[in-house]
Amino acid sequence: MKIEKTDAQWQQELTDEQYHVCRQKGTERPFSGEYVHFDGQGAYSCVCCGQVLFESTTKFDAGCGWPSFWEVVDKEAVKYIEDKSLGMDRIEVVCSACEAHLGHVFPDGPEPTGLRYCMNSVALEFKQED
Repeated sequence: MKIEKTDAQWQQELTDEQYHVCRQKGTERPFSGEYVHFDGQGAYSCVCCGQVLFESTTKFDAGCGWPSFWEVVDKEAVKYIEDKSLGMDRIEVVCSACEAHLGHVFPDGPEPTGLRYCMNSVALEFKQED
C-alpha cells in the first residue's frame, strides 16, 4: 500500500535527523547510529511507515559504520534507484510503501546473497521478538 504525505506532514512526524535522512536522502555519520552494534532479536521496520524491512537474523557486522543486512525480509518491501550522486555509482534503497531513503546496497556482502544493505539507523525502528 502506497503512503503519501505532504512534506509538511513528514516534517511534523519525524525528528530533524529522521527527516533529513529519510525525506532529503541524507546520511547519518558513520558509527553514530543506535543500531550499528545492536544485536537484539526481532525485526527492523521503516521509521516513517512501519513496513517491516529486515530480520535480525540477516544483520551482520560489516565494519562500515552503519547497520548492515544481507537480505530484505520481502523483495517487495524495498525499491532500488540508481544513484550517481557524490561522483559514485551506487544503488539507493528506499521503502516501497513510503519511499523513505534507507541507505544503499552493495555487492560485497556475505553469502548466501553476496549483498550488503548498508542502512541508516535513524531510518529504522526495531521491534523486539516476542
